[in-house]
Amino acid sequence: QVQLVESGGGLVQPGGSLTLSCAASGFTFSSYVMNWYRQAPGKERELVAVITRAGNTNYANGVKGRFTISRDNAKNTVYLQMNSLKPEDTAVYYCKAVLAAGRPEYDYWGQGTQVTVSS
Repeated sequence: QVQLVESGGGLVQPGGSLTLSCAASGFTFSSYVMNWYRQAPGKERELVAVITRAGNTNYANGVKGRFTISRDNAKNTVYLQMNSLKPEDTAVYYCKAVLAAGRPEYDYWGQGTQVTVSS
């Protein structure tokens, strides 16, 4: 049974930090590219960060330099460390596992965790 379970969300003040975790099970974690997306109410879901099987990373404009994606294959977990948080970072954050481009039948989504940045 494939599962992606996000955790670590919550309420944080502007300028604060938060680390999200996504625990994976039911598939070969090390074979997948891992992604973090976020979606605010009424807005499109947007890609935030990507980490490849080899550990290469990419970030969306606006989070580069503030967010860090990492993975621990021994724990089947991907993380998103978020620093210097801004109100515009408020969203539901989702992790996504991708086996290969063009094979969406092997894409898996978590249920999301809420991040609220507010004073």
